[in-house]
Amino acid sequence: MSASIVTPESLTQLLTVVRAATEEAATLVRAAYRKPFGVEHKGPVDLVTEYDRRSEQLLRERLAPTGIPIVGEEAGGAWERDRPAFFVDPIDGTTNFVHGHPFWCVSVGLVVDAKPVLGVVIAPVLGVEWYGWLTGEARVARRVERASGPVEDDCKVSGVARFTDALLATGFPYERKNSVENNFDAFVAIKSQCQAVRRCGSAALDLCLVADGTYEGYWERRLRPWDIAGGSAIVHAAGGKVTDFDAQHAFLHTGDVVATNGPLHQELIDELARIHSSRSLMDSMPPSDD
Repeated sequence: MSASIVTPESLTQLLTVVRAATEEAATLVRAAYRKPFGVEHKGPVDLVTEYDRRSEQLLRERLAPTGIPIVGEEAGGAWERDRPAFFVDPIDGTTNFVHGHPFWCVSVGLVVDAKPVLGVVIAPVLGVEWYGWLTGEARVARRVERASGPVEDDCKVSGVARFTDALLATGFPYERKNSVENNFDAFVAIKSQCQAVRRCGSAALDLCLVADGTYEGYWERRLRPWDIAGGSAIVHAAGGKVTDFDAQHAFLHTGDVVATNGPLHQELIDELARIHSSRSLMDSMPPSDD
């Protein structure tokens, strides 16, 4: 089944289904934006709303006829690494959505043989859609300005090759208060070396903004597959590079992701490794007697 899916013809057909499902879910959630709705805590700072659940249920219903297993943030699902699976994030950026911040989206990614091969991400308040797919021989990546037409253009990564000229993005884990991997040290260190670093609260959108050339790179730790499956497929399709922090391709498994335009990838990987090494050294030092 895996080989038969990863063809331009099959992915084009699946893309039509996924785009329609994602648009319907985005329209559902957009109608509730900045209106009263039910909110619960999954953890101390991790929120879930009734629209997370309603959006995921809609996505599951629309994608079910494909026969491909579905794994979602709210209802879960089984992922067998040797089988295709859809990873759906019904609202990526739920905290933003709850607070009326416009930086949130609906994201769907198709993973085959543990590799993202198709993605659709729609940010309804921003009025933008990104989509893409790739095989060994072909790739398609597009950015659609929905508010003005729609106007559809090729989606491709930037050509910036100097770290000092780069606009980067990052995020912080929910467990940031006490976690040694809270990303604070990397944020401060890298911010002083590049043009700027943005933190907007949606991994899927950060990846798409790498794909369309807005950002030159993005890094974050402790993510889940539904956060990054759709966006990482689009980055790859747009000519970018996505790995884990060891420059390997296990980011869906580890949850640690680095995405760049390509030319800056190794430099960002090396800088993150240097920061991690420095922190490990400091942690291993005995406390001062002073």
